[in-house]
Amino acid sequence: MILKAISAAVDPHGLMVMGHTSNKVLVGTDVHWWSVFTQSAEYVDAAENPVDTWSKRVLNGVADCLGATAHFPSDGPPYAPFIAWALDTGRFWQSPTGMMIHDRAGLMISIRGVLEFTHEFKDASEGSRPCDACTDRPCVTACPVGALSAETPYDVPACKAYLDTPAGVQCMTRGCHVRRACPVSQSFDRSDAQTAFHMKAFHR
Repeated sequence: MILKAISAAVDPHGLMVMGHTSNKVLVGTDVHWWSVFTQSAEYVDAAENPVDTWSKRVLNGVADCLGATAHFPSDGPPYAPFIAWALDTGRFWQSPTGMMIHDRAGLMISIRGVLEFTHEFKDASEGSRPCDACTDRPCVTACPVGALSAETPYDVPACKAYLDTPAGVQCMTRGCHVRRACPVSQSFDRSDAQTAFHMKAFHR
């Protein structure tokens, strides 16, 4: 029941429960998040780090109502082990590109925070790794400069250099080729405007 209450509490903010461990609930952006966020004071007033500021305001409020403690990816150093928490939920996995994949969001993952509770959840969250049923694996060959691979670290300089070329405009406006190539990402249907907003922040 508590998980349903958490989902009900975050849904009006465009957020969704992406999975949980024994006492932590990972909350991330749903497909309707962008329409909610762009109406917020943080976005309208062009606040510094608007997404992080918005996330802290919203999830700290949810945490207060539910008797939880909120943790955020932007807090640190030291930074909380968000990747380990995500993998522990059973709904995130490493994709063939090295990036994490989620059973519903695909490679369009945007974790906004974690709600930590003092009690433990009886039922574990479970999902099915989408990559196991994906025979074509279009994500593997999608990057024009080969910046993403499970065998080597993410080549950020090569990625950013490509974004500065005319061919890189599509990645800047519609999102990373690799993320968009994933069939699960395509079914998640995240707004191009949201993706462009994140890409601009990434490329600063």
